[in-house]
Amino acid sequence: MQLTDEQFNLIKEQFKTLKDRSPFYAKKFEDIDLSDVQTQADFEKLPFSEKADLREAYPLGIQAVPDEEVVRIHSSSGTTGTPVIIPYTAQDVADWAEMFARCYRTAGITNKDRIQITPGYGLWTAGIGFQLGCERLGAMAIPMGPGNTEKQLQMMQDLHSTVITGTSSYALLLAEEISKRGLRDKLDLRKGVIGSERWGEKMRHRIENELGVEIFDIYGLTEIYGPGIGISCSEHHGMHIWSDYVYCEIVDPKTGDPVPDGEMGELVLTTLRKQGAPLIRYRTHDLTRIIPGDCACGLKHPRIDTLTGRTDDMVKVKGCNMFPAQIEEVIAFTDGASSEYQVMIEAIDGRDVLTVLFETPLEGEDKEKCEQELALLFKAKIGCTPEAKGVPMGELPRSVKKTKRIFDSRY
Repeated sequence: MQLTDEQFNLIKEQFKTLKDRSPFYAKKFEDIDLSDVQTQADFEKLPFSEKADLREAYPLGIQAVPDEEVVRIHSSSGTTGTPVIIPYTAQDVADWAEMFARCYRTAGITNKDRIQITPGYGLWTAGIGFQLGCERLGAMAIPMGPGNTEKQLQMMQDLHSTVITGTSSYALLLAEEISKRGLRDKLDLRKGVIGSERWGEKMRHRIENELGVEIFDIYGLTEIYGPGIGISCSEHHGMHIWSDYVYCEIVDPKTGDPVPDGEMGELVLTTLRKQGAPLIRYRTHDLTRIIPGDCACGLKHPRIDTLTGRTDDMVKVKGCNMFPAQIEEVIAFTDGASSEYQVMIEAIDGRDVLTVLFETPLEGEDKEKCEQELALLFKAKIGCTPEAKGVPMGELPRSVKKTKRIFDSRY
């Protein structure tokens, strides 16, 4: 991805005082004179930042402004290890609100919409980010937070919500309840803005069909503001990243070298305006690619493709490397398989045993044929043969947050 003059000027402006403001970067770049960074090649020689670095800086070692300029902190949603704490200045919050409002506008959402916000509030950036953008846009926020499905459906009807926001897992749970209760014709929903976890096409179509909405993928991570740094457009071919606030690189996950536009790799982000906790060449571990060329929607901001997974999502079974995206592709190609699945990996008598549970409305011989087809497709696309087991619709767990799908009990 080519750095534009405007982006590079913003980076060089940051670099003038970065080491003075940030003990974290003073240490990270102690042997580097940042004034020597004059070309894209120079920039690409700078060391990456990692989540491990931010954990080591806990609680506020990443802070690059005086305490009196920090108006808020957020923390990553991860459940393991030391949390990552990110401080925000008032300008950071305003910039985030502007980016998020831009996401809503890109999705065709206006100040006449009523936006039901189901992600969690608190230290997590999700709920408050969706609300920030909603208020900046001038739309009506309905700040429900997660869970309490009965109340969600009541408010959806009584307040005539037109936009639903949330994780794909919770959107599916709501869609299933709406279908079960025959509520679709009583709702005014027209758009869905979904983020925080990757999901397959089958799940997307189920949610769109059962809710009767057009769905937009929103992207973000706590370390880089939160959700709202990019979104899919009406073309639904990748997500535009707001390049006046964030610079994208795609690198080879093993070597760290840049890869050409169009090739898969790991997304690396640099903040261009962030004050409280600027990040330089931050490895997201998200696997994607830059989509070359201009988008038919007219937006000039670069696009990244739908995430295929994370570098730390990969599991190795029977000598085969697999990512959730590949499993979802197998599910998508299997006639009779619904969107929901779980993968169980166990070590039994010294060998790996792989079981794929998937929901299906089929029974008897039809279900057996579906199981055989899924196992054959799995072998053809991924390289190993699982035990495929069809289970009744609705049997696998649903979540109001992110759904865990791969369970590896070998270690």
